Amino acid sequence: MRQIVLDTETTGLEAGLGHRIIEIGCVELVNRRPTGRTFHRYVNPERDIDAAAADVHGMARADLAGEPLFAEVADEFLAFIADAELVIHNAPFDVGFLDAELARTNAPTRTITSVARVLDTLALARQRHPGQRNTLDALCKRYSIDNSNRDLHGALLDARLLAGVYLAMTGGQAALALDDRGFAHAASLGSAAARAPLRSGGPLLVIMATPDELVAHEALLALVAKASGRCAWGSADGAGRLAESKTGAIG
Repeated sequence: MRQIVLDTETTGLEAGLGHRIIEIGCVELVNRRPTGRTFHRYVNPERDIDAAAADVHGMARADLAGEPLFAEVADEFLAFIADAELVIHNAPFDVGFLDAELARTNAPTRTITSVARVLDTLALARQRHPGQRNTLDALCKRYSIDNSNRDLHGALLDARLLAGVYLAMTGGQAALALDDRGFAHAASLGSAAARAPLRSGGPLLVIMATPDELVAHEALLALVAKASGRCAWGSADGAGRLAESKTGAIG
């Protein structure tokens, strides 16, 4: 299964009021594993940025003057997300902005859901943690995902953090460590909140119990059966035979 964890930064809060996307960040997961592939672009919004939004992501219009327009990166972006499931925190916000940007282009694609499925991790978090704060920062803390370098929001950084949160929240191994630049990479897997066995793809190694270990195991089962009247973890015949043969050893 191919998933794209996606985040955007914008000039303001409402696409319907003409606010625009200024940054897109995407992280690819295949079968719940980070592949290392990303999509990251800054976009010239052709308009001013609200002060409140600038306080969140730290970018001004002048910083983006030399970046491409959304229409110039749209095809590359759509190719990257095509046929994947998009994992987005508060998906209606990002999808609404992306749909508004697509509508301004000449591309035949006009909606995100025409090329990809969408999973809203905010809705998922509210189901799993009702009545609790479910911001990305709150979820990072809850699932032991290191977000100490997140002084300001950034689309790629937030997508990487969300990947860790999503994998931990849905039962996989997923701590994504932050590097010195404030980005994250799949340096180590594992979360205090969730663990899952990993296979290297080689043959399965089966370690059999030794005869002494089998005898000790049957002895313990016999003790359980003697104390409770029955033992659900072994055969009654095996435990009974061991109890008869080891009476002196086990009392």
